[in-house]
Amino acid sequence: MYSIPDTSILFILGETLKTQQIAQQLRSEAAKVLVGQEDAFDMLFVAMLSGGHVLLEGPPGTAKTLMAKTLARLTQAEFRRVQFTPDLMPSDVVGTQIFEMGTSQFRLRKGPIFTQVLLGDEINRAPAKTQSALLEAMEERQVTIEGQRLPLPDPFFVVATQNPIEYEGTYPLPEAQLDRFLFKLLIDYAPQEVEIEVLRRYHAGFDARQLEAVTLQPVIGPAELAACRSEIAQVQVEEGVLRYITAIAQESRKSPDLTLGASARASIALFQTARAYAALQGRSFVVPDDVKLLAKPVYRHRIMLRPEAEIEGLTPDAAIARLLGRLEVPR
Repeated sequence: MYSIPDTSILFILGETLKTQQIAQQLRSEAAKVLVGQEDAFDMLFVAMLSGGHVLLEGPPGTAKTLMAKTLARLTQAEFRRVQFTPDLMPSDVVGTQIFEMGTSQFRLRKGPIFTQVLLGDEINRAPAKTQSALLEAMEERQVTIEGQRLPLPDPFFVVATQNPIEYEGTYPLPEAQLDRFLFKLLIDYAPQEVEIEVLRRYHAGFDARQLEAVTLQPVIGPAELAACRSEIAQVQVEEGVLRYITAIAQESRKSPDLTLGASARASIALFQTARAYAALQGRSFVVPDDVKLLAKPVYRHRIMLRPEAEIEGLTPDAAIARLLGRLEVPR
């Protein structure tokens, strides 16, 4: 059993973290429109709190877009959507300078990237140059248009959706660009009971295309989001857990199943998200189970399987489970 740090005694005695209360309210409101995606929605909020971005992968029609729109509504964040297509240009995303005949001057036309929550729909349908324009902005939190540097809003949260590579007309993202996503979440088809509940809601008049018609009460705004981040910054991570986080990265680099292990960026991502997840659970400290739970969404897009492992049918998640099984969990 993992020993609880003494610094967290207040929370053991019943004091609740504000972040946990907000997360509970978010889940309650999101349940008005989302069915069966509670865990994925939690992970979106963890990523937003951690200042990272999320790649959602799954077949069409699995509520990926609806999740992003719902989170934006509940956090009072400005939301914009870009449909990535093979002919989409970088300027269509970041913006460009337009010459106005009337004034004989250039005017800056900002692209849809100037928002707080950006949904990049089907990012793997766009060519590499356009993908790079978005991913560079994600990393630098600014864009450059005709030599002019422009900061992006805060918060700036990208949710990119991706169809599985076996679908026609898709372009896989390079590993270096995938590494810029904090999480990769896999969204699968819903079980039958969940699908029946979706139909019941549509029978009662719900329509995901008209989300504005649903009475959703905003839960937080920018000020509360900043307060949550300040609270998360106080979450304690014991030395043993820090060593466990780095041991996972080290083990991935020498795993017989992988040709590419995880970089230090993966360890940082795991550290940041574990603190946010602990706060969502009402704790002011991280436990090893937090790290184990988050290892797959943090790692699955940062590692590369050996061809022999792929032939055997090994998946990235199975490879991560194997390497976790080889490590001693802190006690």
